[in-house]
Amino acid sequence: MKHLSMFGVAVAVLLSAPLGDRIVSAQQQPKATVQNIQSQRPVQLNLMAEKKVMQKDAQGKPKATWQAMRGKVTVFPGDVIRYTVRGANSGDRPVKNLVLTQPIPKQTTYILNSVTINHPGVAVTYSIDNGKSFTEKPIVKVKLAGGKVKAEPAPAELYTHIRWKFDKAVDASKLVGAAYQVKVK
Repeated sequence: MKHLSMFGVAVAVLLSAPLGDRIVSAQQQPKATVQNIQSQRPVQLNLMAEKKVMQKDAQGKPKATWQAMRGKVTVFPGDVIRYTVRGANSGDRPVKNLVLTQPIPKQTTYILNSVTINHPGVAVTYSIDNGKSFTEKPIVKVKLAGGKVKAEPAPAELYTHIRWKFDKAVDASKLVGAAYQVKVK
């Protein structure tokens, strides 16, 4: 059995994910960050987690719903969790050059192509080296028989961070949101 705790904090979102008997404390998890070149213009952030729950509809067909996770919630290997980062420009002017970086929690695997965004002009990049570098399509080098090296797309298990770079300004009093899904190991 695994437990997942989470909370959001304004401007820096801290993710703690205690899982099973191997408790992962908040100090062990990297912080999700918001970088804003014009730091005098505040962006308030909120991080939410939802667990995918399969139910049957009136016709008996399986239907996926999302259940908000608050406090300690039991999760099991194979469970899917959707993390949503929402930000609000609480200033009176547009915020330019907004960058959100979100770690993929340990004990989970990123679900490829699960990112959704509600704001135009956002570049999504990923890290496979604990946030040191980011690229749209992470690549790994694989050594083939005969000694040749081949570049291949990195497997989902190697993804460590997701970054959203907002190319367009976030207007005053506007909300932005981005989400991604992970599977519990």
